[in-house]
Amino acid sequence: MQKYKSGLIFIVKLIIICGAYYIISVKISNNQVLNSSEFLTSLTVNFLNKPLVLISILLFTLFNWTFEIIKWKNLVDTYSNISFFESLKQSLSSLTASLLTPNRIGEYGAKAIYYPKYLRTKIMFLNFWGNFTQMSVTVLFGFIGCLYIWKKVDFYFTNTWQFIGWSVAISGLAILIMFKKLLIGYYSKMIKELKRIPKKIHLKNVGLSILRYLIFSHQFYLLLVIFGAEINYLTGIKIIFSIYFVASLIPGFVIFDWLIKGSVAVSLFSFFGVNEILVLSVTSIMWILNFALPTVVGSYFVLTFNKYNKEIFVENRVSL
Repeated sequence: MQKYKSGLIFIVKLIIICGAYYIISVKISNNQVLNSSEFLTSLTVNFLNKPLVLISILLFTLFNWTFEIIKWKNLVDTYSNISFFESLKQSLSSLTASLLTPNRIGEYGAKAIYYPKYLRTKIMFLNFWGNFTQMSVTVLFGFIGCLYIWKKVDFYFTNTWQFIGWSVAISGLAILIMFKKLLIGYYSKMIKELKRIPKKIHLKNVGLSILRYLIFSHQFYLLLVIFGAEINYLTGIKIIFSIYFVASLIPGFVIFDWLIKGSVAVSLFSFFGVNEILVLSVTSIMWILNFALPTVVGSYFVLTFNKYNKEIFVENRVSL
């Protein structure tokens, strides 16, 4: 029986990995921007002939995921101390496993499976809370960006208060969507779990979420500059804030993340005269750097996954 169970687990691992690789390959091969001669020429000129520029862009990706890994480790420290490498395994393997699921919902189960049964519900809540915090940061900065764009572009709003009202309504809807199940039946349980988390961990969670947001938004802006976009820093970064805000409100699969952000980015940057192909090139590269590459690394951890190590969960069990 154990032999058949091991074989079934191995098949599931292969399905996850093959599915992730298939999605990445289809996305890249079907992306007309990535396969255009204009993009390939620009890539050669801006990156292959300038290794320092390429290294700097890759460092943004490295820092982005490093802070995500530290952020997850910080949250898990509520119940059990895990190493940075253990957090890395859980973060990247869960990304790979969630590639086939809408809104990366598969990430919840993928991380929980690393833990014993008595901890899994709590781990899923920690994952939710980490994602909610990141979403809240996106809404906060996005609201600032949307206010700036409204002042610069003639949208269909008659006055500032009407625009603010719509922005608050959209933000509130996004929060309600994330909180709907908790608001219906689990509000008190959520509050109880939140009180379990020390204030120090809450503060670090917020700080790391802000750092991550600033890192990938500035990576986006740096790529725009490298590809020759003529747009000043304040304007560019506020448009990027708005892009992530609007894109975060649209549900979808990770595979379509580049398409959603690309469509929103093209629409907003068009008001400021930035070339469409340039914007699509940047959003495609961002997807490759921050999703495709980590997914490839995560596939190794999916393949080598066995079961949780009981020893790393003993220390903090008494605090549950």
